[in-house]
Amino acid sequence: MLWSLVKIVLFVLIVAAATMFASYLLELDGSVRIAIGSVEYNLNTLTAVISLLVLILAVWVLIKLLGLLVAVLRFINGDETAMSRYFDRNRERKGYQAVRDGMIALASGESRLAMAKAQKAQKYLDSPELTTLLIAQAAEQAGDRKKAEDAYKALLADDRTRFVGVRGIMKQKLSDGDTETAMKLAEKAFALKPAHREVQDTLLQLQAQKEDWKGARATLNAKLRHGALPRDVHKRRDAVLALSEAKGVFDEGNTIEAREAAIEANRLSPDLIPAAVMAARSYIAQDKPKYATRVLKKAWEVHPHPDLAAAFAEIEPDEDPKARIKRYRALTKSHPEHRETRLLLAELYLADEDFPEARRALGDLAVESPDARTLSIMAAVERGEGKPDAVVRGWLTRAVSASRGPQWTCEKCGHVHGEWVPVCTNCGAFDTLAWREAPASEFSTLMSSATLPLIVGKLDEPRAEPSGQPPAQQAAPHPAPAQEPAMPEAAADVPDAEILPPDEAAARSEGSARKG
Repeated sequence: MLWSLVKIVLFVLIVAAATMFASYLLELDGSVRIAIGSVEYNLNTLTAVISLLVLILAVWVLIKLLGLLVAVLRFINGDETAMSRYFDRNRERKGYQAVRDGMIALASGESRLAMAKAQKAQKYLDSPELTTLLIAQAAEQAGDRKKAEDAYKALLADDRTRFVGVRGIMKQKLSDGDTETAMKLAEKAFALKPAHREVQDTLLQLQAQKEDWKGARATLNAKLRHGALPRDVHKRRDAVLALSEAKGVFDEGNTIEAREAAIEANRLSPDLIPAAVMAARSYIAQDKPKYATRVLKKAWEVHPHPDLAAAFAEIEPDEDPKARIKRYRALTKSHPEHRETRLLLAELYLADEDFPEARRALGDLAVESPDARTLSIMAAVERGEGKPDAVVRGWLTRAVSASRGPQWTCEKCGHVHGEWVPVCTNCGAFDTLAWREAPASEFSTLMSSATLPLIVGKLDEPRAEPSGQPPAQQAAPHPAPAQEPAMPEAAADVPDAEILPPDEAAARSEGSARKG
């Protein structure tokens, strides 16, 4: 309605301007004299302007007639399409102009204008692969899903545009969450263009989410073959897929195939910690401790990790603490200053109740790199050496609110996982889990601050000791080597109290004793 009113106003303004211009020309003095031989014409100003416009129109018509005459002569000369080309030329010019305007509007974000231009181009051009594609893109940008889907389906009819149609519908299904249909479309698009990187990545991610490890490995090999993936990255990800396939075989109870798959995954990428652990456990099940030891040592030399140490303990599960310390030297001699090596030694010495050596192995980790594990070990050492309860509770207090330490964390979304998985359970990304520091969440920090006074206990309340056991022997922990220990049980038994650091807590405890 508004546009119609604007057009009426514009028409009135143009007529008024033409009328004023004609009146102005009539009022002008003088004339135009045209002499042709002995014939002379005198025209006033208005007549001269009108004559000029008529002359221009006549020249344009003459050019068109000459073009038509040329087309007729070519047709007579045997060119059967000369006449149709002459009449279609103007339509093509208008059609391609509409396509050009539509593409500019689409790039500018004017989706409605782009759709109108595309529909106009469709009237003039016999190129559905071009105009339908423009309509699909414009409709998708405008949010008209139905029109976009109809346009993509129309593209399926032409071999030249079938891939574009399949890819467009696949992306719509992905945005709708219909991964089953999206995966079938991705497979079809991959069959049409196996070198297309976006389709490769989409199909690989969908196969990983559906745990189609064999199909994912085939897609990964295609990425390597077409140069879309460096060889070292392919080797790592192929090992991840082989490990995932091995875990699936384990779940099915097919032990022989599972062992072979686990060993194959470790061969592909010896530094992949879960693969090394699974391969070692496969060797342990086959009663081949030397092979298990070699696999774990090789992985430890690349990256010390608690899961490796835990698997190393399973090689000799019934050995005494001193023999275990001696056997673990095969691991601890590599990277002796690494944080994980020092924590492992501290836990081994705690299990042997050698508290001075445990303190020496731990060093200053509880101060420089405090987390729940280091602080818990420090609390156990203090308890084992017979330090006052207030000192032990001080370390436990800090452990409650400290970071959980390195964990399997998705590098894409930051989600923390309790164990390694090939696909992030939060964002669905493939092979993005890394063993790194994960800070305590806001929720856990707030809860810790609120509950600490209930956990630590009052310092002036004496702690009851079970009869027949000295304090050092009562609190000496025996953590499983290389596994991150849970919070010591002493933290759960302490009555309500204020929060104090270890030194101040010791001073308060001694003051209370003197008062007593």
